[in-house]
Amino acid sequence: MENSELPPRPPLFDFQGVSMIHYFTDNWENVQNFQARPDDILIATYPKAGTTWVSYILDLLYFGQTAPERQTSIPIYERVPFLECDFKMLTPGTELADKLTTSPRLIKTHLPVQFVPKSFWEQNCRVVYVARNAKDNLVSYFHFDKMNLVEPEP
Repeated sequence: MENSELPPRPPLFDFQGVSMIHYFTDNWENVQNFQARPDDILIATYPKAGTTWVSYILDLLYFGQTAPERQTSIPIYERVPFLECDFKMLTPGTELADKLTTSPRLIKTHLPVQFVPKSFWEQNCRVVYVARNAKDNLVSYFHFDKMNLVEPEP
């Protein structure tokens, strides 16, 4: 496919002092009103810091023995929904998280701490924060965004 045939990349815009893309803010009211449960586990990462890796590990630790079939029958984005994402072609992350029947619910986010729904703090949920060497993270994110068309040009 030639560049002229590619869909346009969305622009970054200032959202309450943070550069964001609309896929993270289109469902904002539902994100902020999301009701966490006391046993929820929030996986909080910077993009390309190991989010999927940690999601798989926690899913295996919590459900690998009791429901091993879920590893091959349910995609990771449904087992561990991305709370703020609203990519129109998929069910919004808030809806996927609400539909989870597992306990604990594993939910991931790239939101800065000030944007995490208050209910996670009110319910005293556990948070798994993942950090990666900043240089490695930058290189990974750059190469990912070269092929990922849902974010601005890297």
